[in-house]
Amino acid sequence: MIRNIRVTLAYDGTEFSGWQVQKNARTVQREIEESLRRMHGHPVRIQGAGRTDSGVHASGQVGNFFTDLDSIPPDRWAVALNSYLPPDVRALDSREEAVVFNAKNNAVQRVYRYFLYTGAVGLPHLRLYCWKIRHRPELGALNDLASVFLGEHDFTTFAAAGDSSRSKVRRVDTACFYPEGALLCFKVAASSFVWRMVRSLLGTILEYEQKGLPRSDLAEALAARDRSRAGMSAPARGLFLERVVYDGEPGD
Repeated sequence: MIRNIRVTLAYDGTEFSGWQVQKNARTVQREIEESLRRMHGHPVRIQGAGRTDSGVHASGQVGNFFTDLDSIPPDRWAVALNSYLPPDVRALDSREEAVVFNAKNNAVQRVYRYFLYTGAVGLPHLRLYCWKIRHRPELGALNDLASVFLGEHDFTTFAAAGDSSRSKVRRVDTACFYPEGALLCFKVAASSFVWRMVRSLLGTILEYEQKGLPRSDLAEALAARDRSRAGMSAPARGLFLERVVYDGEPGD
């Protein structure tokens, strides 16, 4: 009997060239599919909910794959996978879904968090998982600017060159900054994202805050649908795919 298994995944993206299988590159999808191949004795493809870029991490990526193995209960697939996966990829939990379930197509919301460090001296153990910035931004100003992106907009201004999306319209449900321990966190939740959108939004918000530019200027940049109006993109290392939400599950 063929079963559709859903797994929640975490990975350290530092040594990966992103999620998606690429020629002559180490990717998260390739590592998982190689582990599944060894377990099954034949190729097995996993569909991810999001194609994270090179250097981007995940604490709640979701994937699904079809298995003809009946010896592993659905809730034990995470344990079984972890015995084959490398240490920088872990399956957190697993369960069986309906045959029609697709981790990418059925997702209704994706939640990302980006971590910034504003201390005077960067902490070595955080260097691969946050972006150290030189100034200490004002939290109220950051959140005022971030509010520009709430709702449904065309995000062409904040799409990387080469984005192949037919439409750049996306619905943003959450965009906010808050302190978390020694770090400053930018949290953004949306139906989906154009390529490198989160990093572009963050870099632009920080630039506007540092220059003291008003939210009305940022709103104009968004409406312009002109990539030249965006600021620099934040580096990948501070970005985490935190959670993927499906129908019937609480969102942000």
